[in-house]
Amino acid sequence: MQPSEIEGLEFTGREFDPDSGELRLRWRLFGNGQDMLLEERFGFGRATPHVSPDHPSFQAALDLLHWIAGVSYWKVACRGDVLFPAGVPDAFQADALAQIYRHGLAEMAWVNRLQGRYWPDFDAGDRCASADAPTLGLGGRALVPMGGGKDSLVALERVRARGIETETVQVGSAPLIGRVAERAGTRHRVIRRQLAPELASLNAAGALNGHVPITAINAATLVIAALIWNFDAVVFANERSADAPTLTTPDGRPVNHQFAKSHAFEQLLGDWIARYIADDLAVFSLLRRDSELAICREFAELTAYHDVFSSCNRNFHLDGPRTARWCGQCPKCRFVFLGLAPFMDVQRLEAIFGRDLLAEPGQADAFAELLELAGPRPFECVGEAGEARAALGALAADPRWCDHAVVRELMQRVRGIRLPDLASIVRPAGPDCIPGRFRR
Repeated sequence: MQPSEIEGLEFTGREFDPDSGELRLRWRLFGNGQDMLLEERFGFGRATPHVSPDHPSFQAALDLLHWIAGVSYWKVACRGDVLFPAGVPDAFQADALAQIYRHGLAEMAWVNRLQGRYWPDFDAGDRCASADAPTLGLGGRALVPMGGGKDSLVALERVRARGIETETVQVGSAPLIGRVAERAGTRHRVIRRQLAPELASLNAAGALNGHVPITAINAATLVIAALIWNFDAVVFANERSADAPTLTTPDGRPVNHQFAKSHAFEQLLGDWIARYIADDLAVFSLLRRDSELAICREFAELTAYHDVFSSCNRNFHLDGPRTARWCGQCPKCRFVFLGLAPFMDVQRLEAIFGRDLLAEPGQADAFAELLELAGPRPFECVGEAGEARAALGALAADPRWCDHAVVRELMQRVRGIRLPDLASIVRPAGPDCIPGRFRR
């Protein structure tokens, strides 16, 4: 089947094997009288599930992941119908899925210059689900997803400081995350994920490609994990800058690379869980009220992790890492360097990155993109332009950093621009969904 022939996507079925802990999700792409069957696999490992796989809450959690994970296969064409031979979403779920697909694929649509509607029309079924999910008796334990970077480590140490029993988890097999978890000394779990192999051939044949809301898929995966392993909290580390759109289109539509990390998605997911899955399961971000710079300030004191962590996304490709911790050439490397610099001396930061990015004159243009001096910031998980500008202002006033080539160059470019105050940027602010026992 060629991508140009696709007329829609069907959610054909799923199967969870409690003996092996393997979950298989299945879809069908159809069009021009042809079908392409797709199967994605998740491996949770052998365990006796705390919640029976036959329980309605477990089945509702499977619905959540199956329907959200379908975004990876809908996006190959972004057109046609979506079909549900069984288990049709109700009105709330249909609306929520439309939001997730619309905002989660907004970047891909923008990059691929798609015109018109690119997300599916989820027709709601007639069923009316209960507005309140049952209490499942989940254990008072926290599961902290690890990404290998500074944010999840700050969240982990905050949970530990509250005396809450904690384990860490990763979705996928990136080896760097395992090394960071080993340094943390936690019991660490790995959920295997294998995309449908046909996706690669569709991409090679010219399918639409681009960013998908991976954090939404991971969050739905961890809801299932919490039911299997008996956790009542999944603690993410998404900061408040995730709420800020990366850009706004000429017709006023927000495009947010980090939609699946935003407070809006967190609220939507929380409502879904409370309606259909469990009223004693919380999935939330512990860093929601913090800026990236506030997290950098806190992480600067977590010296035990400085020689193992990395936020460079080139460590996390499906086919394996493409750098040795830090590439020094991507927006994530630059923003983390810029964000940490006000809270560290030159030698400590050089020891982390293996180089001094702010001393390299050729980096000035790329750092300027983070300040949004000539357009929107890059499509990456980086902080807002105001944070980057506040960090620059702090460095210009710091004798350790003020003479660095990039700092001098950027200060020339921001002449006449009022830079935000660092103290105001690092102050907690904004809404959150943090349960009481996790608050400071």
